[in-house]
Amino acid sequence: MYTTLSVLLPLVLLAVSVAALAADAPPAAAARKPDAPWRAIHVMTGSAESLDRLEAQLPALAALGANVIVCEVNYNFDYSSHPELKAHAGAITKAAARKFVAACRRQGIRAIPQLNCLGHQSWQANTAALLKAHPEFDETPGQFPGNKGIYCRSWCPQHPEVNKVVFALMDELLDAFEADAFHVGMDEVFLVGSEHCPRCKGQDPAKLFAKAVADYHGHLAGKGVQMLMWGDRLIDAKATGLGEWEAAANGTAPAADLIPKDIIICPWHYNKREEYRSIPALLAKGFRLLPAGWNKPDAVEALIGYALAQKDPRVLGYMATTWSVDVRKISEYPPLIRGMEKMAAPR
Repeated sequence: MYTTLSVLLPLVLLAVSVAALAADAPPAAAARKPDAPWRAIHVMTGSAESLDRLEAQLPALAALGANVIVCEVNYNFDYSSHPELKAHAGAITKAAARKFVAACRRQGIRAIPQLNCLGHQSWQANTAALLKAHPEFDETPGQFPGNKGIYCRSWCPQHPEVNKVVFALMDELLDAFEADAFHVGMDEVFLVGSEHCPRCKGQDPAKLFAKAVADYHGHLAGKGVQMLMWGDRLIDAKATGLGEWEAAANGTAPAADLIPKDIIICPWHYNKREEYRSIPALLAKGFRLLPAGWNKPDAVEALIGYALAQKDPRVLGYMATTWSVDVRKISEYPPLIRGMEKMAAPR
């Protein structure tokens, strides 16, 4: 009998401990459903400190209904595969990312990392880490000193070595954030098929853009990872009446017919409109959508209302962007709150 008790007692104590932990779990974690509408938030996470500050906001964000956070990391990570790309001493470490992900899970929130691919490789006079360390990857090598005369630099989608580096960075972020989805950015790409690129000069921008998308999708899908990307380069500016920022006037829009349809497209629209033509247009192409708004509460409400009015299950939900918002006050941001409320309203 003593032997039996000595075996059973630890098991009983373990069961009690597990039950206690389950009882202490936050309601959001218990209530999370995989097929629930996405109530997502996009946040710039430029350092381990900013990730800590975002972690402190998680309970309040979960209370608003948030269930997904896209963390735009870019080169603000302590990459071991390519340490030359570490942006600064306060970069996010694997341990910091794991700590953040654990906190997200306690709140029923899915964490998705982001690395801006192809475009946004500079901002104003500052060239981002990849092209600074590897100028040979530049789509416009040796051109535009000080980044004057351009919006943002791009890397060349046809350089034979660039994807080896990019895929290694993706893999590190996927591992650190224990992620099953990845956002590749790809918004506002203006430099594609440049006359200054020895590989891309004279080629179709749509095919070049589609090649890049297919490359990233192939790598991620091969690991069972869902890919997300911004939608503006897939939207025809002329057909939709939108400007060259939230839609493409530089020839990339036909790429929508050339890329895998299981990519989640995030069309962003920040102004209030009667209709958002990109949404039915992209649905007609066969994509799932996660529309994104920003800083105008009435525009956020209009975008969500229009998207949900399509009554198409491929409209997955809504993503609030938080450009320029102090991460310490992100749960108090009125447009974000309005978006979460609109998504929670009865339909």
